[in-house]
Amino acid sequence: MTASTPNHVLALHAVRTLGHGDGARIAERVHLPQPEVEEHLLDAAAHGWVTRSSYGADDEWSLTESGKAHGEQLLAAELDATGARSEIATIYRDFLPLNEVVGAACTRWQLVELGLGPQDVSLASTITALREPAQRLAGIEHRLTTHLLRFTGYHDRFTAALAKASAEPAWITGIDRDSCHRIWFELHEDLIATLGLTR
Repeated sequence: MTASTPNHVLALHAVRTLGHGDGARIAERVHLPQPEVEEHLLDAAAHGWVTRSSYGADDEWSLTESGKAHGEQLLAAELDATGARSEIATIYRDFLPLNEVVGAACTRWQLVELGLGPQDVSLASTITALREPAQRLAGIEHRLTTHLLRFTGYHDRFTAALAKASAEPAWITGIDRDSCHRIWFELHEDLIATLGLTR
């Protein structure tokens, strides 16, 4: 059974996977109109599940602890309705070795950028290290979306960022863009939220 997550759940869940974000960023992430996303988030705020803070000219949403717990309850109910809990857990176990590769590659590159990394770590070697996880992510995503459509897009986003990295290395770990590291972090958070796990 393939499940389409309700829009109000998508909006709340995106706040968790992104960590925080303004309405435009959250709307872009879930492919919904910004006014609709803002309405869902205002409803969530009324229940104490999200808070909105101002940073200069921007308002950003973040999840509260009760919002995190509520979101996990919604995702658990969705997962159980699909009957795919065991399969998603298996996919997550298959994801973990790739997660180690991506995490190590990104950490080494961050150290290089700070001038603290070993001399044998280059941009080319980092991109090479990320290519196999990028390729295998296609299969991971296909298995996930057989049950939960909201996992669609991670592979395209990751490969697009990796393709840009040779010309602009910030696409590997940059926090100001949809970088490889940020996308992979979101996917990991999506999986653990879905399964009710911790990192």
